[in-house]
Amino acid sequence: MNIELDDEHLALAEKVRDFADTVVAPAAYEYDTQRRLPMEIIAQMGEMGLFGLPFPVEYGGQGKDYLSLCLAVEQLSRVDQSIGVTLEAGIGLGVMPVYRFGTDAQKERFLPGLTSGAELAAFGLTEANAGSDARATQTTADLVDGEWVINGSKQFITNSGTPITSLVTVTAVTGRRVSSSGVEGPELSTILVPTPAEGFTVLPSYDKVGWHTSDTHPLRFENVTVPEENLLGERGRGYANFLSVLDEGRVAFAALCTGVAQGCLEQALAYAKKRIVFGAPIGDNQHIAFTIARMEARTHAARMSYYNACSLLMAGKPFKKEASIAKLTASEAAVANAHDASHIWGGYGFLNENAVGRHFRDSKILEVGEGTTEVQLMIIARELGLVH
Repeated sequence: MNIELDDEHLALAEKVRDFADTVVAPAAYEYDTQRRLPMEIIAQMGEMGLFGLPFPVEYGGQGKDYLSLCLAVEQLSRVDQSIGVTLEAGIGLGVMPVYRFGTDAQKERFLPGLTSGAELAAFGLTEANAGSDARATQTTADLVDGEWVINGSKQFITNSGTPITSLVTVTAVTGRRVSSSGVEGPELSTILVPTPAEGFTVLPSYDKVGWHTSDTHPLRFENVTVPEENLLGERGRGYANFLSVLDEGRVAFAALCTGVAQGCLEQALAYAKKRIVFGAPIGDNQHIAFTIARMEARTHAARMSYYNACSLLMAGKPFKKEASIAKLTASEAAVANAHDASHIWGGYGFLNENAVGRHFRDSKILEVGEGTTEVQLMIIARELGLVH
């Protein structure tokens, strides 16, 4: 695997890094306290082409590769996780299902608005009793006179209630089927629900510990009807399709976590050089120096891990295990680096106005989102033939 970025990737990373430092970072605390997704910044990201990075030009995309997306997510998340996850989820959970499994007509209808960043899409998977165990899904979709009638609820759905949200992809039980082993279970399918729609309700946003500006809502579906042709992919393949989407998404999510680890590292290093205690920078203290050295090692391991998974993905090779390794490694690096950075900053590291404090607060969700730590361990173990 070649781990050296070419000039095009380096230029993109530098461009997004500059945008993150000059536009996102200075405004982050203000919109964090307001608990709002800054649509003016999202619009600028759309103008930069970030929401179309890994998609063909024919659908309004930039024609770049998946690594380009990961690099952009990493640089944004370095200064603000909420902005990073808006891009990561907007593409990985919003646009990618339509691109991967949509018909030509569905792609022509939905992709141009989404890849331009003028619109956002959400992926309605998680429910009160179904997330990691998606087969426990209780939302139903019944086919009646050529229309899907959807009833149920979803929780923790990112980008589902913004002013520009135009689509929610919903996983729903569309019937029952018997597996090859003779076991009867729910038939899960994915259905496209353009918004707004009669019977579709975006409930009030959550009072979250962190990610204050990421748009996250519970959703309710009460006899929501959409045409039969809004079925996304093959009927009954919803479970398999969403697993495929999550595998890809975990690579970009690992890039997000790596950005957090990098941001904490940079903040800790800068503070250790300028903070004078007893007549010397605290970085001269061996314990502080070694702590930052470990932060650097964690960040490097996280980045190499997602680079590896991404290279396999782009080469069309199996990458499920490597995606889980990347997500596991990078999320743990982010959490550890956020802890260490906040400790190095002392009391200032416990303030919301400080990026380190926000990373410390926000980073816990990184061990939960897009598959918990335990789910990643389960996947890795299964790929090793240990768990069934």
